[in-house]
Amino acid sequence: MKPALGPVGVWLYGGRPATIAQRRNALTRIDRLGYGSAWYGEGIGGRDAFARAAIQLAATERLVVGTGIANIWSRPAPTMQAGGLALAEAYPGRFVLGIGAGLAAQAERVGEKFEKPLTHMRNYLSEMDSEAALNPPPVPFPRVLAAIGPKMLELSRDAADGAHPFFMPLEHTVQAREILGPGKLLIPHQSVLLEPDPVKARHTARELLGVVLNQGAPAYAKAWRRFGYAEDRETISDRFIDAAIAWGGEEAIAKRVNEQLDAGADHVLVSPVAPDLDAVVNQLERLAPALGLNGS
Repeated sequence: MKPALGPVGVWLYGGRPATIAQRRNALTRIDRLGYGSAWYGEGIGGRDAFARAAIQLAATERLVVGTGIANIWSRPAPTMQAGGLALAEAYPGRFVLGIGAGLAAQAERVGEKFEKPLTHMRNYLSEMDSEAALNPPPVPFPRVLAAIGPKMLELSRDAADGAHPFFMPLEHTVQAREILGPGKLLIPHQSVLLEPDPVKARHTARELLGVVLNQGAPAYAKAWRRFGYAEDRETISDRFIDAAIAWGGEEAIAKRVNEQLDAGADHVLVSPVAPDLDAVVNQLERLAPALGLNGS
């Protein structure tokens, strides 16, 4: 089942930590602005992905909530399936379960080895399916994978409802659609920065990308190399910045979103670069008209 996502959603990263009350207020504003969905990540520890989804669904009226991702090291496969089942039944058509293998350090925190993540994910999905056979969900919900490499994209096609790539260039969207084929969900993340001055924009972007690259998994580095950005990634060149982050005025960012859609995305998750959650939502408010959203 494909939920009514529309063309544009939000991947929420707000810099400084926000309280649950602040997140409720932010989601209410995003809902009213007309964005189709709101997504967020999960590591090990911190706020549970399903509890957080329940809070956000309860705080909004029509917004679809997606986990980007619910970490497989945080819970056994039957528990993952059960969490999705409960939310889909409570909020029909408003929940997307995005799952992923995360990082090696996250596996190690729970005493697991980050070996053969593709095989681990395949087995994990099989366990989820076994649980679904025992306890069929009364309301179906889509399952998408955090897929970057070709083999994980193939698994997204064969054992899931699509893919949710994170922090990839436009070229990846083209490749992902080719591998997924028609009919599967493709929901890429797209960092954006409302700053028309190229010097200021690239300075801000370079600082952010330095942090992201220090924390990133080898799979991300391998993917960027595959698309010809090896040296650019090492030096955080202007070319790399421009590929990773859509910056400029409202129309420039809307252009990148449309390029993602033209490349094969079903739904693009814009993720504003900002120091805190209020600043994120302020950028989303400015962007909404250029993205063709009709808020209430």
